[in-house]
Amino acid sequence: MTDHIKKRALIAMSGGVDSSVAAYLMKERGFECMGVTMKLFTDDGDEMPRAHSCCSLDDVEDARSVAYTLGIPYHVFNFSERFEEDVICRFISAYEQGITPNPCIDCNRYLKFDGLYRRAAALSYDYVVTGHYAVIVQDENSGRYLLKKAADDTKDQSYVLYTLTQDQLAHTLFPLGGMEKTHAREIAEAQGFINARKHDSQDICFVTDGDYAGFIEKRTGKNFPEGDFIDRDGRVLGRHRGIIHYTIGQRRGLGLAVPEPLYVCAIDPVRNTVTLSPESGLYSDSLTAHGINLISVPRIEGEMRVKAKIRYRQKEQWATVTQPDADTLHVRFDEPQRAVTKGQSVVLYDGDTVVGGGTIS
Repeated sequence: MTDHIKKRALIAMSGGVDSSVAAYLMKERGFECMGVTMKLFTDDGDEMPRAHSCCSLDDVEDARSVAYTLGIPYHVFNFSERFEEDVICRFISAYEQGITPNPCIDCNRYLKFDGLYRRAAALSYDYVVTGHYAVIVQDENSGRYLLKKAADDTKDQSYVLYTLTQDQLAHTLFPLGGMEKTHAREIAEAQGFINARKHDSQDICFVTDGDYAGFIEKRTGKNFPEGDFIDRDGRVLGRHRGIIHYTIGQRRGLGLAVPEPLYVCAIDPVRNTVTLSPESGLYSDSLTAHGINLISVPRIEGEMRVKAKIRYRQKEQWATVTQPDADTLHVRFDEPQRAVTKGQSVVLYDGDTVVGGGTIS
């Protein structure tokens, strides 16, 4: 009878050490586990990932090896069409509009915690489990599920998980959230996992050489024409190579001989111009975000004091947030922030708890 009442966990196994240790911990806790890897790419070999990214063929074999070591079933689910539509196409469209996207957040939102979550429900699994470093708890008073920062500050991934809904949080487990990364590696070593010393993935998985512009040109077959570099008064400073080569705050690769350092501060896809300014022109004291998701509260009433992050590696900054309508956040910072970038995410914190976030617009 006990086998029938065991909780069932679908483990998202990327082939990395973290998801492998997550699978081990869930099995140790007595869950009935199945390891799965999402197949995100077609078989033409054109854009297969390589070292320092995730989702390569080697990663699949590493995940399969760990599942075999643990004695749990393992499957590869083909999500390549969904990945193309919800991650790659969004990525390309953003750059075409002069926006800098965050494809890893899109992958979490549309693939791991939507597509995989739906698959888990269809297969009667109770939880989706990943190797993310974050913590989920249920608030005793409100009954809401809360997303909190990981114990290991250096590995905390709560920023890229702010899109999780209440229903998804209720059926998601992050077994690594309370431990240090070094401890996870020690567990992997002790279990003899093939990937115990594997490097963490760093690159965007579908841009194998880091050349975003080259990837976009190849995929779209489009030629993105040269245009004018201008200053904030509209004076022409030189010629740019096409707007997809630039992002807000960029200084390198402009190819201009100028007496002072200049930075990209605006991109206009309609006029095909890239505006440059001294670094002082990069700072702004407020932003507006759409595509919002709130976790700790159903809605922000009045003004709320928070700490906000506008990029993954940034230190949180004090701010005041208001919610003028159902899908808008307005964030005003205590101190002006450098290079607030359209398409990136702003994530709001109350101490260690994620309030919510949205896409900077």
